[in-house]
Amino acid sequence: MARRRLGFWQRFAVGLVKPVMTVWTRRSWRGQEHLRRDGGMIIVANHLSHADPLVSAHFIYDSGRWPQYLGKASVFRVPVVGWILHRCLQIPVERGSVDAVRSLDKMVAALNRGGAVVIYPEGTTTRQPELWPMKAKTGAARLALATGAPVVPVVMWGPERIFDPRTSRVNLRPRIPVTVVAGEPIDLSRWADAQPTRATLEEMTDTIMLRLRDMLAEIRGGTPPPLWERPARSSAGREQQQQGEAA
Repeated sequence: MARRRLGFWQRFAVGLVKPVMTVWTRRSWRGQEHLRRDGGMIIVANHLSHADPLVSAHFIYDSGRWPQYLGKASVFRVPVVGWILHRCLQIPVERGSVDAVRSLDKMVAALNRGGAVVIYPEGTTTRQPELWPMKAKTGAARLALATGAPVVPVVMWGPERIFDPRTSRVNLRPRIPVTVVAGEPIDLSRWADAQPTRATLEEMTDTIMLRLRDMLAEIRGGTPPPLWERPARSSAGREQQQQGEAA
């Protein structure tokens, strides 16, 4: 990444965070070549811990890209903090409101400008007791359909040692081992011309989460649990859904 492209506040964030992460973690990073150096890109990642954004940002930045995360819009309204987040090109997201459509528009605009947008499909840290990925929301799939941008999977194991969401304990010990791996873009080509119906978005989301689950199994070991089973719909329910999607 051409360092001259970074603004003052981006450089400030790097100067503040990177030295801390360099001391705090002992890194095993693979697959950085899959994060292409320019052009819009959707990065989907598993969400283990509140330490994830720090670890993944370090990985993505050192891969040559500036990560743009989605954050609750309320945080962007906090004095000074929100101002800095805006200038670091982070993206406010309105959740549970009609303004959610505007949030999608902001993500589309960021991708059209060549940004690397980072999405945690689960929407929050996993609630699975063994920290495997859980059922995800369809935002990443919707964004992929709207833009055609490549969807690159990134999995992490180790941030939970920095902050364990199950105990809410922070570990300040230096050189905590963390592993981050990026994979080849997920093949979503069969949905390239599809309409964003609920069924399509759910199928795409399951494909994304299967890839993340299987990649995570490769780096942490163990046998991953099966993906959740979506409840079967009655024929009347399917007919009502199709009518609603066609309206």
